[in-house]
Amino acid sequence: MAGKSQNDIEEGLAFAPKFDADGLITAVATDAKSGEVLMVAHMNDEALRKTIASGEAWYYSRSRKALWKKGETSGHVQRVLELRVDCDQDALWLKVEQQGAGACHTGRRSCFYRAVPIGKGGGATLEFRDAEKAFEPGKVYK
Repeated sequence: MAGKSQNDIEEGLAFAPKFDADGLITAVATDAKSGEVLMVAHMNDEALRKTIASGEAWYYSRSRKALWKKGETSGHVQRVLELRVDCDQDALWLKVEQQGAGACHTGRRSCFYRAVPIGKGGGATLEFRDAEKAFEPGKVYK
């Protein structure tokens, strides 16, 4: 984003995504109809370009250090209906049509199936919320 003023970045129409030191940008995918958060992942420049060109979500796996198309193995593709960038262009919001049973590799519709109880004191523990399995991961991921 060299040469762009803060005002250009925040108020202008030029798409100038700000990738971090590892060349990644955070991407939040939500269900376009319900608004439910499905997953948070990362994109590199190539994943972002492929997403824009194809209309299907591509991401970059930090653990595998590899580009991946959502649904390539499972068939649970994310069709991108809208792609937004935040005010300082360092995060993306994908409004998607989730095809197939779910977005999470654990077999659930959303990756956000556990909650941390608030205001109960003591150590933080997790509670399952909307955690029903939508598909059997072992059958779709080889």
